[in-house]
Amino acid sequence: MPFLKSVLKQYDLVIDKLELPDGVRERLRHPKRSLVVSIPIEMDSGAIKVYKGYRVQHDITLGPSKGGIRYHPNVNLEEVTALAMLMSWKCALMQLPYGGAKGGVCCNPAVMTLKEKERLTRRFTSEIIWAIGPEEDIPAPDMNTNMQTMAWMMDTYSMLKGHTSLGVVTGKPLVLGGSLGREEGTGRGVFYMVGEAAKIMGKELKGLTVAVQGFGNVGSTAARLLFEQGSNVTAVSNSKGGIYNKNGIDIESLIQHVSENKAIADFPNVEIITNEELLTIDCDVLIPASIEGQITRYNADKVKARMIVEGANGPTTPEADRILCDRGVSVIPDILANSGGVVISYFEWVQDLQFYFWKENEIQQRLKAIMTDIFSSVLSMSQEKKIDMRMAAWILGISRISEAQELRGLYP
Repeated sequence: MPFLKSVLKQYDLVIDKLELPDGVRERLRHPKRSLVVSIPIEMDSGAIKVYKGYRVQHDITLGPSKGGIRYHPNVNLEEVTALAMLMSWKCALMQLPYGGAKGGVCCNPAVMTLKEKERLTRRFTSEIIWAIGPEEDIPAPDMNTNMQTMAWMMDTYSMLKGHTSLGVVTGKPLVLGGSLGREEGTGRGVFYMVGEAAKIMGKELKGLTVAVQGFGNVGSTAARLLFEQGSNVTAVSNSKGGIYNKNGIDIESLIQHVSENKAIADFPNVEIITNEELLTIDCDVLIPASIEGQITRYNADKVKARMIVEGANGPTTPEADRILCDRGVSVIPDILANSGGVVISYFEWVQDLQFYFWKENEIQQRLKAIMTDIFSSVLSMSQEKKIDMRMAAWILGISRISEAQELRGLYP
């Protein structure tokens, strides 16, 4: 099922539960604004190449829209629209003063030079500049973008506006108004949610068996923090495949191995497995932290994990959710589990607006307090209404937006 169709199907299921008026259903079903731009840039060879870029602002009822920018060959308007909608529910669930947005450029950054990526980023920023800003829409890093990308965006915006604007993007380098803890924020949030999942299972983090699909920033951070607490990370993977060791993988050594531009498959004392096989590893917790649509009706019945903590956006389809629920496999949904990044992005934005910056231990304490508090709210609703945690999380997020829309009214 296409990603947007899958997200809308889940949305319809939630709206049916909420019994909201048709007008509210229809209003939240569509993004407020969708921007498609052409991005012509000069390649290092001197040739001119035109890329296609997107920025979708789904909702701004609660505040300026917020969401990442991704660079990937498969970026398209439907994917960005689905991700923007998920960001709306996520920000509302986490009680942040934001609406949801997402952006991206259809390109292959792996074959582009640093200068080509800089020209692409600056031209893209100039094309969407009228739609972004500290009080309008605040981009952040996502797939294949990073602190450097955000620095280019911030500089381009600032040059065109005639003054330095720290709050236009988050995920920036520290020297340009970035926040301590931002780079590992999403992975740390996943780590906190695994800790809450362990409590539900009556287990400690020490000795907990974990499999992680996706060893990028989110997956590697979560795996490292779990490894440091004594969890037994038995399997990890990236886009090229995975590795398995029933006795556990030394995650710190693996991170060093990968940082030296070595393949995961070359790591010693492991079995080679596929990404599909990783999803069916026998473990306490499975963390899908790669891309959407990984757990489907075709493999959900083979998942052996007791709990799934979604590090990626939309890794589980609605059909798979039903199968997992029937089998007693609990899922901590993406809009809760991977919200650490946007929470710390909010902290960064606040610090930029105040020109006052916090210490890292304070940021981590605030993040943990917010995420564990929202986890408790989602779990309580799940138990009270006898619904799964995804349904509970979506209900809480959508209810907050619909209540705000009712209070604000409809202009004109």
